[in-house]
Amino acid sequence: MKKSSLFKELFVNIKTTGAVTFSSKSLVNKMLSFADFNGAKVIVELGGGDGSITRGIVERMDSDSVLYVFEISEHFCRNLSRQFASKNVKIICDSAENLDKHLNGQPVDLILSSLPFSLIPKESRTAIYEKSRLILKPSGFFIQICYSYLLRFQFASYFSNIKTAFTLKNFPPAFIIICNT
Repeated sequence: MKKSSLFKELFVNIKTTGAVTFSSKSLVNKMLSFADFNGAKVIVELGGGDGSITRGIVERMDSDSVLYVFEISEHFCRNLSRQFASKNVKIICDSAENLDKHLNGQPVDLILSSLPFSLIPKESRTAIYEKSRLILKPSGFFIQICYSYLLRFQFASYFSNIKTAFTLKNFPPAFIIICNT
């Protein structure tokens, strides 16, 4: 799929993508540096977008791991399905607030997210936070890319341990929030 087509989707649906451009390779690498993929068997990505984070996850995950990628844009889902046609990568064209319905009770090792939480209605945002915390293993991590440090305080209601990192190597510069229970 042409990159121009993906950029068009990004701008047409800015309320759901929440970004003016896709995540830089530098941001993806920094985000994923906080995740321990060794032995992580069930991994969830919230907001697959153009696949830049998905690609980084697939390159790092064990061959017997399963990655569930949640994306609400049908356009992005079609593109992701073409890019990642593999039995251990599941592209799910549905809202992240329904993640529990697709995981069938499986505990999750890692949740990696680029969801625009500041644009998501409070009720949906709360459901995503609560369900993420419930399905995450006690040793698991929820790692979020965001553009506002204030988002950290929303996560504090659901996760007891929160760290943040920052990178200028993205447009716009971004925060990474690393959470666990």
